[in-house]
Amino acid sequence: TWVGGGYINGTAENTYKIGQGLVWCQAPIGYAASLILGGLFFAKRMRSLAFVTMLDPFQNKFGERMCGLLFIPALMGEVFWTAAILSALAATLGVIIDLNQVTSVIVSACIALMYTLFGGLYSVAYTDVVQLFCIFIGLWLSIPFAMVNEATVPITQTWDRWRGTVESLDAFSYVDNLLMLICGGIPWQVYFQRVLSCKSARSAQILSYVASLGCIIMAVPSVLIGAVGASTDWNMTDFNGANNSMLAPEDAKLVLPLVLRYLCPVWVSFVGLGAVSAAVMSSADSSVLSAASMFARNVVKPVFWQSATERQILWVMRVSIFVVGALACLLAIYIRSIYGLWYLCSDLVYVILFPQLICVLYIRFSNTYGSVAGYIVGLFVRLTSGEALLGLPPLFRYPYYYDDPTEFYQRFPCKTFAMICSFLVIVLVSYITDVCFRADSKRLKYDVFHCYKERASTTGSIRIGNRYNRPSIRVTKLPIRVDQPEEETDRKVDVINKADGVLVIDALKLQKTNLTKSEIGDEVNSTAIKKLMNSPEKKYTN
Repeated sequence: TWVGGGYINGTAENTYKIGQGLVWCQAPIGYAASLILGGLFFAKRMRSLAFVTMLDPFQNKFGERMCGLLFIPALMGEVFWTAAILSALAATLGVIIDLNQVTSVIVSACIALMYTLFGGLYSVAYTDVVQLFCIFIGLWLSIPFAMVNEATVPITQTWDRWRGTVESLDAFSYVDNLLMLICGGIPWQVYFQRVLSCKSARSAQILSYVASLGCIIMAVPSVLIGAVGASTDWNMTDFNGANNSMLAPEDAKLVLPLVLRYLCPVWVSFVGLGAVSAAVMSSADSSVLSAASMFARNVVKPVFWQSATERQILWVMRVSIFVVGALACLLAIYIRSIYGLWYLCSDLVYVILFPQLICVLYIRFSNTYGSVAGYIVGLFVRLTSGEALLGLPPLFRYPYYYDDPTEFYQRFPCKTFAMICSFLVIVLVSYITDVCFRADSKRLKYDVFHCYKERASTTGSIRIGNRYNRPSIRVTKLPIRVDQPEEETDRKVDVINKADGVLVIDALKLQKTNLTKSEIGDEVNSTAIKKLMNSPEKKYTN
């Protein structure tokens, strides 16, 4: 999913750019590291709890409405990512058949949406496999021809031109962007839909580690193509847009398809450009499908349309696919840099969703009050820092702020600062409200989010507890106890019997009945039931 059109085109673009170069091409390293961290700390836990989407733990612990708020940054991340994919494909098609940028984006969006609508989840899996082979064969095939072209000098001789440097004043900004890519690359539905579809938690971790290595390997040909573009005298080629032997700044995003077309034989460029187009298209489906599935399952059904049937939710997903595609299409038209779109993908995801994901999985006392406060603080701090790519001026100018007539940016690590502020506010507000509501039952009337309630403890006494603070986080599940009567005639319990807050299951009787999941009810973990039916002599607890 990560290795798509935005990945390969954006990596080549940033390697080529004068003043940035390879050292500023952080996305391959950042996303590879994010997959490792995701495998270590998130994949196993999410898969073990049998969630369906990334927003499920937020819905279970913070409630449906807070989940709807958290869907907004998740949606924006998916939209920006899809825009980067469409922009990359439009750039490629513009080189292949000389379509202008706007027409290319619109055509690309229509193809991607129809492909996603009719392909479904199976197409996402199959096309990703085909995509890897297309990129590997198409790009590596073109590199030798591009390097030996008469207009190109050896890339080792131009190392100083495309390696890039990090000025001392930009060190904090460099680390800020790298941390954003590493941590902001984790809370993505496109990642978790792969993790949650694995057969086991262990296989989900292995998938993450292997994908991390794949990110690095698949970035190598794009880096080399960007270096070749920086080592080429474009006046010696058939390209008419050269400026003093270099590409014009607005053509930097086209460096990969331009190298394939003007520095390679026709048949090689045909294979390479076709490979890029196929790779771009195969990533668009998963991104659009991720946003649509989260919207239908975690927003529409629990908040606005609780009585909706599966067929109705399916139609909601189909409409959502077109809406997400239209938004991404507009962004791809108005934002020129593919790599800039790529950075924006992880921005709000890093600032808002990453601290929320840590708290929902690892901070036991976290609650909706802390989540709302952290959401507001993180969003406020980030928006007031400004964003040049969106034309958003800063309200606060942090130390070493850079400004000139053409551009502005914060050298201060404002993204990481906003993320830390959000995390600390979530923890602090959650802890204070948790202590206050547990101390006195009379305060429960002020619990506007209905996070706490009185419930009986194991000793029979009444205590106040966070209704979402269950060890497994799955608030709809009850602990499971297996009763194993010695003889069939001695059974006095039904297959399922709720008693004292425990779900009692007669495993032998369950094994002899053919209960569907809907008949059992959502209170039973399907994985645990499957284990019980296969091994009734063992005891399992959700």
